[in-house]
Amino acid sequence: MKKITDTIWELPQTYKEGMLVPARIYATEKLIRDMDDGVFNQVTNVARLPGIINHAFCMPDGHWGYGFPIGGVAAFDLQDGIISPGGIGFDINCGMRMATTNLTMKEVRPKIKELVDILFKTVPAGVGSSGFVKLDKREFEAVTATGAKWALENGFAWEEDLENTEEYGCMKDADPSKVSDRAFKRGITQVGTLGSGNHYLEIQHASQIFDEETAKLFGVHSKDQIVIMFHCGSRGFGHQIGTDYLKTFLDVMPKYGLKIWDPELACAPFQSKEGQDYYKAMCCGVNMSFANRQVILHRIREAFSKVFKRPAEELGMHQVYDVSHNTAKIEEHEVNGQRKKVLVHRKGSTRAFGPGREEVTAKYRHAGQPIIIGGSMETGSYLMVGTKKAELETFGSTCHGSGRTMSRTAAKRQFRGDTLIRDMEKRGIYVKTVSFAGVAEEAGAAYKDINEVIETVHQAGISKKVVALTPLGNVKG
Repeated sequence: MKKITDTIWELPQTYKEGMLVPARIYATEKLIRDMDDGVFNQVTNVARLPGIINHAFCMPDGHWGYGFPIGGVAAFDLQDGIISPGGIGFDINCGMRMATTNLTMKEVRPKIKELVDILFKTVPAGVGSSGFVKLDKREFEAVTATGAKWALENGFAWEEDLENTEEYGCMKDADPSKVSDRAFKRGITQVGTLGSGNHYLEIQHASQIFDEETAKLFGVHSKDQIVIMFHCGSRGFGHQIGTDYLKTFLDVMPKYGLKIWDPELACAPFQSKEGQDYYKAMCCGVNMSFANRQVILHRIREAFSKVFKRPAEELGMHQVYDVSHNTAKIEEHEVNGQRKKVLVHRKGSTRAFGPGREEVTAKYRHAGQPIIIGGSMETGSYLMVGTKKAELETFGSTCHGSGRTMSRTAAKRQFRGDTLIRDMEKRGIYVKTVSFAGVAEEAGAAYKDINEVIETVHQAGISKKVVALTPLGNVKG
């Protein structure tokens, strides 16, 4: 491995037979030494995929995943490249949404248990949870075709919410006819639900402001201001889309002469019928997730209004942004000195566009895209901003969280969920959960140091710190 800078490490093409580009990992020396071996194996397998451009990347929160490492980024040529469910993830458009309030910690601390308890009842969490939105097949197809626009038309959104969402809350290439009946059956009851795993809803306060001007632009004007952040995706709907097309791709790869070193990287040429079908189905998964998070935000606003007996508008509950993690997007980037459209896979990584990109909503465009980085339920989170350097180096990508250091099974062996909840409450963090085992899986000690991950991407210049956020209350799936 070659050290390029203090935060970039490279495995050359000669590392493995068949590598078409080098593999680059963003990390400090400590993070690179602690990274599991699966990351190095997977990121170099990604570097063997047809049509890959420049490098295969892994972010500092990287850890072993399915096919791609979680934290993986790769861009592919639109004509000669592939699309791979393993490079997107089964929870399509798993992502983060953040909203502000004009409340302070002094006002919220006495009501934190009441707030969390109401949110726990209002926003269903856990495996197989169903939401309050009742849809038939035709209505759910409309959700998957139009995303957050459906939520706006049905009274679950403010107009400004869509402006502050990646893709304005809808990927327009979505085609519900490319999605299986089984996927529709799995997803039809899940709009407005958190799910399980590392999904959560958290009440936080701004504990440190690094860039006052950008923080105010994003809606964070003072320390101890209360914000809400949550993390969830497309639930069983997206998982079934990934499962369906993974099988399809394994069947058709011989037809296209595609050779892979790991069946988890099953793929198809992007321009093939199968590749296009999956892309259009994936866009449906993205849109369902946007609608899901939009309905959850609506329910959060209702809960806060009930507790504080004031409308959400008076409470200043404006959406900062909604960012996606698990997607493949057609974007224009500079390749060998020329602007070119490419297909960027981001698997557990976040878009990090700098100033001037048209994809970023007008009010933020001069500053760059907001980036929402969730830590563990014990350690806090960050609001960051994208950079031009990220566009030049990583196809406009950065980390998405702190990243696991311990498997869920190992975490459950080492920690007790009920004990963790009691310990966190002593430290001022009130947690409500459907599963003590789920809490044990998400113990802070099962994750990397969020501060070191953030310092890595900040020092590398692929995103910049704006605000540090500390948890007060958490709803856990």
